[in-house]
Amino acid sequence: MKKLHPLSYYPVFLSIRGKRCVVIGGGVVALRKVRALLDCSAKVTVVSPTIHPGLAQLAEAGRISPIRREFKPGDLAGAVIAIAATDERAINQKVSDEARDRGVLVNVVDSSEQSDFIIPSFFRRGDLTIAVSTAGMSPALARKIRTKLEGLLGEEFALVLSIIGDVRSAFQQQGIRVAADAWQEALDLDLLIGLVQEGRPEEARDILRARLEAHQGEK
Repeated sequence: MKKLHPLSYYPVFLSIRGKRCVVIGGGVVALRKVRALLDCSAKVTVVSPTIHPGLAQLAEAGRISPIRREFKPGDLAGAVIAIAATDERAINQKVSDEARDRGVLVNVVDSSEQSDFIIPSFFRRGDLTIAVSTAGMSPALARKIRTKLEGLLGEEFALVLSIIGDVRSAFQQQGIRVAADAWQEALDLDLLIGLVQEGRPEEARDILRARLEAHQGEK
């Protein structure tokens, strides 16, 4: 039998602000998925006969829309993402089938075969998001790598990113275009992070501007 090549996933960060996302399932796994969707400002509907106390609290606060019954055809209407997080393989398959019929991106927890996408292990430092995926082959390894990176990348990276964003916005407002290569040359991360750790963010900002302006002068 011919050996199939492993599936290659297209890495993408998706904007779901204000968009309908449906989670089928009401347990602790569903709660974790719901919280991640809410962190991205999605409009979340949860379909399950019973729901975790944490989901009940979110419902009482008006943060999610609960449908307290079994999944039925039509529940994914208008959704951009569906996540099947039940313990029932048959229900998860129904969710996957309807999602694909409707063109809704679907993730079935613990079943990459039934999914259009998998969710990486990730963490955030401000606006910096670091995601690790093993193409579904070993979530445990992905978590291990994520944990290691979390220890290496502290909160100072969030402030450095904020400084870079401010400088970039200022240049854009002034009509100054900076080539990608110039940014690469100007970004001395060790220097910038060191200054931030020493409580000298303004100096880091000034040095970054000066280095970018110097590279502009070389053109």
